[in-house]
Amino acid sequence: MSIESSAAFRAHRSLLICDLTQSYSSSAGGGISTYLREKRDYVLRSTPHRLLQIVPGPEDRVIERGRHIFAQVRAGQVPGSPDYRFILRTGKVRALLARFRPDVIESLCPWLLPWSAVHHRRYFPQTALVAGYRTDFPNAHVYRVGAELFGETPARLLRDLAYRYAARLYREFDWVYTLSDDARARLAALGIDRTSRLPLGVDAAVFTPEARDPGYRASLGLPETGPLLIYAGRIDNEKRADLLLAMFRRLPRELGASMVMVGDGKLRAKLIEESRGLPVVFPGFVQDRAGLARALASSDIYVSGMADETFGISVIEAQACGLPVVGVAGGAMPDRVPSGLGLLGPPGDAAAMAANVATLWRGDHNAMGARAREAATRDYCWQRTFSQLFDRIYPAAMRRAARRVRAGHYVAGQVLPAGT
Repeated sequence: MSIESSAAFRAHRSLLICDLTQSYSSSAGGGISTYLREKRDYVLRSTPHRLLQIVPGPEDRVIERGRHIFAQVRAGQVPGSPDYRFILRTGKVRALLARFRPDVIESLCPWLLPWSAVHHRRYFPQTALVAGYRTDFPNAHVYRVGAELFGETPARLLRDLAYRYAARLYREFDWVYTLSDDARARLAALGIDRTSRLPLGVDAAVFTPEARDPGYRASLGLPETGPLLIYAGRIDNEKRADLLLAMFRRLPRELGASMVMVGDGKLRAKLIEESRGLPVVFPGFVQDRAGLARALASSDIYVSGMADETFGISVIEAQACGLPVVGVAGGAMPDRVPSGLGLLGPPGDAAAMAANVATLWRGDHNAMGARAREAATRDYCWQRTFSQLFDRIYPAAMRRAARRVRAGHYVAGQVLPAGT
């Protein structure tokens, strides 16, 4: 099918859009889980389309509720990350795609599942493929793990191989979006030029300073004096959750700080043990978005040690709640936390982070938090995110898919010359 404009796309018959990802957890949150939920609400509220979301789960299950289809594929747990699962049964995924035949498939992760989408298109060539390059995985995952296990030189070689893999994979897609200009430039260097930047959003009606609860500290057994620091996300190595505890130990005692680390992950039990005797609590994952907003708005400073953040939904949710941010000058953090909205230090430097917390708290942190709220609500909006996705990115992918179909005839998964 050929969609020549965004207006035509919106006026078109109801399409079936498919989200395909490994990075989903019903019990651990995360940026992609938030995105899937917000996208579902947008599709049902603002479009005539249907939405199929294929994710890993403990069993095979398909739930159809009106225009929303939620399909879980049974998958084993990721070692060390019990809240996450990894689909190996790609035949089941391909069967789901063949059963529902989506018009657009949006792939949200780089491993294994994107190839199921590519395979599906061989037999249904009119399908438009869109990929979200949401993590610079060759650097953030392959290099980081490789350096820890094998040292710098092997890690660089592994990173180069991963970038070659990324180039091979994303050339298969009709369109690719990134979450930052840096990531878009990285793809351009790999020869991937069918790209757009897609900023994510925040629900400013939920994440607001008005969600503050004066009794929140007491409910956690924390003292009422000094700043309450908060982190929300996976408590694991990738997020550098251990750096936050190292930072907390370096804070001046007279500051009287406390810290709450919201979320779950493979480092949680270890950090709970290491923080015994300190005013640091680990309440676990907060399923309810209003509950997360309460935790953020009831705190004073948001802290993050991750140097490879590609966007940082949790950061803008904290900013929308009126919190200044102390983080590291790496990844997307400089974009999320420009001058006047927080303080950034060198990646991996716990002492510098502690100094920034003390400096921020002793300054006009309330004014900084108010500016953070203003910036978050001005610049990040889910309505804008999905309007761009449906009005620009999907139509661009579908136009390319239509040109591909016109260029040749397809039989049994093969592309034959026109006129065959």
